[in-house]
Amino acid sequence: MLPSWVPGVAVGLVSLHLLQKLLFPYLWHDLRDLLQAMGCGLSAAVRRVRRQLPTVLGRFVTLAQEQPHKPFLIYDGRVYTYQDVDTRSNQVAQVFLHKGGLKKGDTVALLMTNEPDFIHVWFGLAKLGCVVAFLNSTIRSKSLLHCISSCEPKLLVIGADMLGTLKEILPSLQKDIDVWVVTKDSTLPSVHTLLDKLEGASEDPVPVHLHCDNDLKSSVLYIFTSGTTGLPKAAVITNLQVLNAAGGLWAFGATKNDILYITLPLYHSSAALVGICGCIELGATCVLRKKFSASNFWNDCKKYNVTLIQYIGELCRYLCNQPVKEGEKDHKVRLAIGNGIRSDVWREFLDRFGNIKICEFYGTTEGNISFLNHAGKIGAVGRTNFFHKLFSPSDLIKYNFQKDEPFRNKHGWCEKVKKGEAGLLISKVNTKNPFFGYAGNERETEKKLLHDVFKKGDLYLNSGDLMVQDQENFLYFWDRIGDTFRWKGENVSTAEVSDVVGMLDFVQDANVYGVLVPDHEGKAGMTPGNDGNDRNFETTKISAGGMGLHFMKLWEKKHNGGRLGYFQPMEGKWSTFKMRMEENALTHTDM
Repeated sequence: MLPSWVPGVAVGLVSLHLLQKLLFPYLWHDLRDLLQAMGCGLSAAVRRVRRQLPTVLGRFVTLAQEQPHKPFLIYDGRVYTYQDVDTRSNQVAQVFLHKGGLKKGDTVALLMTNEPDFIHVWFGLAKLGCVVAFLNSTIRSKSLLHCISSCEPKLLVIGADMLGTLKEILPSLQKDIDVWVVTKDSTLPSVHTLLDKLEGASEDPVPVHLHCDNDLKSSVLYIFTSGTTGLPKAAVITNLQVLNAAGGLWAFGATKNDILYITLPLYHSSAALVGICGCIELGATCVLRKKFSASNFWNDCKKYNVTLIQYIGELCRYLCNQPVKEGEKDHKVRLAIGNGIRSDVWREFLDRFGNIKICEFYGTTEGNISFLNHAGKIGAVGRTNFFHKLFSPSDLIKYNFQKDEPFRNKHGWCEKVKKGEAGLLISKVNTKNPFFGYAGNERETEKKLLHDVFKKGDLYLNSGDLMVQDQENFLYFWDRIGDTFRWKGENVSTAEVSDVVGMLDFVQDANVYGVLVPDHEGKAGMTPGNDGNDRNFETTKISAGGMGLHFMKLWEKKHNGGRLGYFQPMEGKWSTFKMRMEENALTHTDM
């Protein structure tokens, strides 16, 4: 016979469980967040005690010794072990040390597409203590030259498939920048070749003191972002930020036995930091593809036994738009990690491709805050809670859309929005959550900061993103602010596009802004233009400044409640014209 107190305890435990489910339904998710944050800190501390480098590069060197024959990278069917990549990157470091004249602290700009040598060159330069600037391989002309000059590199390394781009910019490139191409030979003047020099290079590691750095706040990368205004800016990425991003896969439950499939460009933080560096933190394997292919995506997943995939919202939509095939759920993928997936695509993706956990997260390249959607709440980018706010304070504040700036009351303070209302995401800047800004651009760095927000002397980072928080503290992305729009997973600067359109000899003035396009994530760029004779230009494809521009006529003489909606010559201020066109775009959804 059970003791008399047992039934009472059982009832009490059941009651507590039901009460927790009712009042604190996400308690265990919140506690897991806390334990994971503590685990990351403990791991870094243990490495320091063991005199190991508390960096991802240090972790990679250690793994190359501990598991030398484990596949680290698989590309186009070829396997590169941890030892292979370590050895090749040693050779790269030796070449640039003895023939490139590089030293610790120098900046090297890297213009390459997805391939193993991207990683070999990146790691080799990192072993010399160089700051590597990832250049967007899709930009051209003025924007590319701006990116190169803004990070003040000593060297520029160009991939073999980017030689056409090099030829375009070489006459305008600064003369004090040495140019290296990842080929065996070159006919271009004053250009050095890398592959021929690697053939006889030493495989020995360079002296450890060149890259040994126990300061987590030291700069290691520059990753370009459009931010909210103007041309791309070089976001400063430190050891601390790399470590934080690299912990993303582990935070969602990935292990060293997983195989990650990366089709996103390596010059982005998602692929490079969350993907490549995340694999290193786990000691896992990465399958890298040159470019994303919707038709070959699941074939690759099956071929390489992929268990993790990275995505942006558009990627998932492209997969859902593919013709239905038999056996689409016949794969080993268990986690999909990324951001920007629409709720309807999220549901369709799960229904069509099987029991895959969607791990949505929020973070910006230069930001000091991130959110993870552990609960799998469809549509949410993450969730905030007591523990999250304790370690990474953030708020949603009112925004003045007419003045295009945060709202301030009569006392000069910002005000928080209510739950369910859209507000500007801001995050507190302090010693534990620093903001490192943009390389060589103090003006843009300062523009990202908000002073005296809630009280005198406080300091917050303006994320540039509007969000909504629901009653359960889940966060939902709402829109971007400033002169940018988000298209196909990238922030596009309206000023940058306007500059290119303005290069056309028949355009007197043009304004670019984002408009909603049905069944697509983000916004597409619209540019009504004036040729100086009160006529608007219409074209399908033109070229300006080395950049191909594609224009799609969205509407012409379509009825809208008895009125005609069509492009008109520019009148008065562009801001008035812009708002009128945006209003029309919201109603003309039958494109």
